[in-house]
Amino acid sequence: MCDLVLRSKCLNHFNFSFTCNNNNHHPHNHNHNLILVKNSLFLRIESHSSSTSTRKTHICKGRKLNDSGSGTGADVIIVGAGVAGSALAYTLAKDGRCVHVIEKDLRVPNRINGELLQPGGYIKLKELGLEDCLEQIDAQEVLGYILYKDRENIKLPYPLETYHADVAGRSFHNGRFIQRLREKTKALPCVQMNEGTVTSLLWKDNKTVIGVQYKSKDGKEQKAYAPLTIVCDGCFSKLRRSLCHPKVEVPSCFVGLILENCQLPFENHGHVILANPSPILFYRISSTEVRCLVDIPGQKVPPIGNGKMANFLKTMVAPQIPAELHDAFISAIDTENIRIMPNGYMPAEPIPTPGALLIGDAFNMRHPLTGGGMTVALSDIVVLRDLLKPLTDLNDVDSLCKCLGSFYILRKPLASTINTLAGALYIVFSASSDQASNELREACFDYLSLGTIFSSGPMALLSGLNPQPLSLVLHFFAVAFYGVGRLLFPFPSFRCTWIGARLILCAFGIIFPIIRDEGVRQMFFPATVPEFYRSPSAR
Repeated sequence: MCDLVLRSKCLNHFNFSFTCNNNNHHPHNHNHNLILVKNSLFLRIESHSSSTSTRKTHICKGRKLNDSGSGTGADVIIVGAGVAGSALAYTLAKDGRCVHVIEKDLRVPNRINGELLQPGGYIKLKELGLEDCLEQIDAQEVLGYILYKDRENIKLPYPLETYHADVAGRSFHNGRFIQRLREKTKALPCVQMNEGTVTSLLWKDNKTVIGVQYKSKDGKEQKAYAPLTIVCDGCFSKLRRSLCHPKVEVPSCFVGLILENCQLPFENHGHVILANPSPILFYRISSTEVRCLVDIPGQKVPPIGNGKMANFLKTMVAPQIPAELHDAFISAIDTENIRIMPNGYMPAEPIPTPGALLIGDAFNMRHPLTGGGMTVALSDIVVLRDLLKPLTDLNDVDSLCKCLGSFYILRKPLASTINTLAGALYIVFSASSDQASNELREACFDYLSLGTIFSSGPMALLSGLNPQPLSLVLHFFAVAFYGVGRLLFPFPSFRCTWIGARLILCAFGIIFPIIRDEGVRQMFFPATVPEFYRSPSAR
């Protein structure tokens, strides 16, 4: 029965698409062609149902899904239905794959991360056909940033002059965006979305992943099988250990507040305050709400329950924020709706595993200061979609392994650029007792103040519009040498020369450990890696 319903849905979905694509043809030819194609499709699907050896059809290429969601039938199992999981499920289902999504909690998420989508991420969202998920959630357009230091500020717009008018950043409630993605994904006939907690991966001969074991909402242990399992269950993933070498660091925590009914000094812009000891962020997430994220270095933060957090925010943070936001900030503290989120950093170090793949924060994390996480995840989905599209049968283990190997290389330039920039900027923007580090911070602010290419170049990197690793390195060291020039002009002294030398060493010490973790060869010379050429799409 489920097989018949699934086939009927697939045919109806195809009829609608075929009609839309041929509405300018002659009516008689259109009807004749539609009947022929429909009959042909029906015969192919019937043939597939009666013989497991028959080649898969282009409409829902997998086998049938049982009503319970267990057993065989899916082409792909996706663990997690957040931004990455939902977008990936929609993308693969649109390509005709049968997708089984397992998410531990399908209620609206309530998080303080994943609220800012950079313009580069918006372009990827459009490429996936998901830009309408930003509608009806009161999403706000973001055109750039305002950077504050010692009550001075500079405006840093995104370089959007050559892009379509709708290309810009977007900020929103993360939960609303995820629910829109889930709704659009569940509407596809080849997607089944279940609520359950995945407890383990299922292995064949201890080397190939063939599915997952999960506990359903009613507490029943179930198993689901597919030739490809994609894990994207977020930053607290419990499944990543068998698929990568997780080296998670937590350099800081964000303390999140929502300011009600207040105006930002510069609307449609994110506001970054170079505070002591580390940055403070403000950006609008709805027409009536402004998100504030206060960064606190380390993993230990003042406790909320005994009032120490509120006291810290009022005495240490409030004096450093713009006067226009001060009263709303104090009111937000008094509501006691304070959230804390650890800011994880984890370079991507995959363990190539037949039948399985990691995506999203389960695979790769960077400091959220630059809001690049969703851009990386959506870009990864585009890369994976293009690699899998030529594969008619995901049970072809050799071809699938080549695709997965190529994925890890092809994603690197964009992902590594955004990851490196996030880590480097967080260190540079944080206050320090070291004079050379503070000089680098001052140099960065003044360098961006120069405008033209000195601001548009770094903003193109941050926004994901020009994710070129070489451009990142050039701008980073241009900032460092600009800082040395400031110290030596107009008359160099021994003290200033010494500080300038330490500033250069400080710059090297910031960026090269991050590049080393990302992989120098994969980041700068991906075409020299054999996997770059092994995918079907490369051939």
